[in-house]
Formats: sequence, C-alpha cells, structure tokens
Amino acid sequence: MDLMEKEKKTVRNSLLSFDNHDSRIPYYELMLEKELADVSETALPKGFHYEHYAPGDRAVWIALEKTAKEFASFEEGEKAWQRFFAGHEKELESRMFFVADESGQKLATATAYYDIRTGDNGQTGWLHWVAVRRDAQGQGLSKPLITHTLRYMKQLGYNRAVIPTQTTTWLACKVYLDLGFRPIHKNAERNRTGWEIIKTLTDHPALEAFERLEINKLLCVPQEGEACIDQKGLE
Repeated sequence: MDLMEKEKKTVRNSLLSFDNHDSRIPYYELMLEKELADVSETALPKGFHYEHYAPGDRAVWIALEKTAKEFASFEEGEKAWQRFFAGHEKELESRMFFVADESGQKLATATAYYDIRTGDNGQTGWLHWVAVRRDAQGQGLSKPLITHTLRYMKQLGYNRAVIPTQTTTWLACKVYLDLGFRPIHKNAERNRTGWEIIKTLTDHPALEAFERLEINKLLCVPQEGEACIDQKGLE
C-alpha cells in the first residue's frame, strides 16, 4: 500500500469520529451552483409523502431545523425565520416543502427561494434551509427532497440554483456534489481551504482540483461561548 492509499485509509477511518454537523471542523461558508436545464427527480421511499407549508408550520420548521443542529435554541430559529421568511408566508405555501411520514409527522424540509439580499431576479433560485430531523436521517429522504425542490424551482422559471452551506455540515455538501452541484468559482478561490476540508472528508471526484489536508488540520477547539470559525466568505 503506497503512501497516498495509506493517507486515504486514515481519512476514511477517521470519519467515524466526525458528526454530520460537527462544530469542531473549522468553519468556512461554501457556495455551490447547478444549472437547471436537466433535473431528474428521485422518488421518495415508500411510506413518505410531500406537504407544503401551511399557516402554523413556523414552529414545526424551527423545531425540525433545531433537531438537525441548525439552531442551538428555539429563539435562534425565530431570528432566522424573521430574517428569511417573515412577511413572505404566502409565498412559502408553494415554495417550502416538507417530507412527512404516514402519520403526518414532518421529518425534513427544503425551500425553493431566492437571495434575500437582492430579491428575486427570476433567474437564480436559492435552495434554502435543507434539513432532515436527526431521528429520521439515514432513511434516504434528502436526495428526493432536494431534487423535488429543484424541479419545482425549474417550473418557476429559474435556470440556475445556488445553495449556501458550510464545512461543518460536510456530509450535506457531499450530497449536493452527488446531485451535480459544483463550487462557485469566486467562493472556491476565497475559501479554498474550506473546499480542501470537504475534499479531505469526502474524497469526492468533483473536487479533483483541490488538495487533501492533514487530519490534524480538520479539527479545531472553540473557546467557551465561541464558534469554531476560521474564515467566512459568500459568493
């Protein structure tokens, strides 16, 4: 076994100790994009179905995102809702999707939205707040949900999809890469180390242009009350 193969084996073995939402990983904001010319939808597993947002689902959305470790508290979720969705609830009735089980319990969510900083330009849609409840992860819900949301995005007339994510949710990033998303060039230049982290954790073939890092560079220890952040950067 050559040195490179030994390093790959070490990386794979070390993944057992990384959570799919791991705050020990240095934080970099990552941006991916995908053209929507050809979107094929993956079917949901048997026993699950889609539901749209309905009045009263705000608390459900926050609780779901919180179980997926997107928020540390319900109050943090409330702030995110106010920033992204407050005053646009009518739009969410067609744009926000949930995956529910046979009992009607909502287990996953994604939203076909747009850049809240610039507004809707009708061309680039944003895949926002993709999350699967912690206790429902591993049931094959994320890829069907994402492709379902992208197909609807295309129906709305968008020709390109963008998704913001981060190194701490590295496994979600792998899912996006599997579905054909690729790093936005400007973001890849600014946060190259972030993409090298994803390359090291996933060894994804789409990241061939990026180098792998040493394992000891994948962990950082945050100070009390602080996030483990090295750098931020949007598109």
